Amino acid sequence: MVKKFYFPFLLLILIHPGVGFKTSQLKNARVKVAFTEKESMLLQKLESKGVQTKRLKIFLRVFKREKRIEAWAKNWNTNKFVKITEYAICANSGTLGPKRRAGDEQVPEGFYFIERFNPMSNFYLSLGLSYPNASDRKFSHAADLGGDIFIHGSCVTIGCMPITDDKIKELYTLCVLAQDAGQINIPVHIFPCKLTKESLDSLRVQFKLKPDNIRFWENLKLGYEYFESKRELPKVFVRMDGYYIFQ
Repeated sequence: MVKKFYFPFLLLILIHPGVGFKTSQLKNARVKVAFTEKESMLLQKLESKGVQTKRLKIFLRVFKREKRIEAWAKNWNTNKFVKITEYAICANSGTLGPKRRAGDEQVPEGFYFIERFNPMSNFYLSLGLSYPNASDRKFSHAADLGGDIFIHGSCVTIGCMPITDDKIKELYTLCVLAQDAGQINIPVHIFPCKLTKESLDSLRVQFKLKPDNIRFWENLKLGYEYFESKRELPKVFVRMDGYYIFQ
């Protein structure tokens, strides 16, 4: 009898670790407004792509040169992601290339996940990224790598990715729905641009005096191509030298 009582309870925790997250977030006035304005439209978008809200899993892909954030989604029990929408990045700082220290005004490049939801941001709503990651720490020689990198509202930035207050309402709502459906980590892949062969050749010419950047982008391209060819997320590992491995 003990096994029959506890097993379903434990299974519920494992499968739905984020249940109740939406309720918690809706205690914040800005999140309430976001859900009022955006939830119905998002649910229609997801339904049109065959994605069920209770089985929702999402993935974000950022392209710095194109100034775009793509939102992809799927059901837990399917492998292939489908593109739901995209958002324009309305301000930027720094140049193409990874972030290696505090104060360099760079937007990071690499493979991250959303680790913070801030419903009381100075930039309306914000989603915090897991920068610096293990790769960033391996490559940087700085005492301070910086932090507090967000996707947020408004149209001002020093190293973040702003998409206007209106659009962050939508993206924040989508991320809350995914977390509430049980997605613990929402991956965010950040690239200098769409890493096609032609784009990488262009970067090699433009940044010929920065061979470290080029080698890093060649490594990122492997992760970009994995998703492009499969519409599935690779498992991402970091080697001892800081470069990524994808499986």
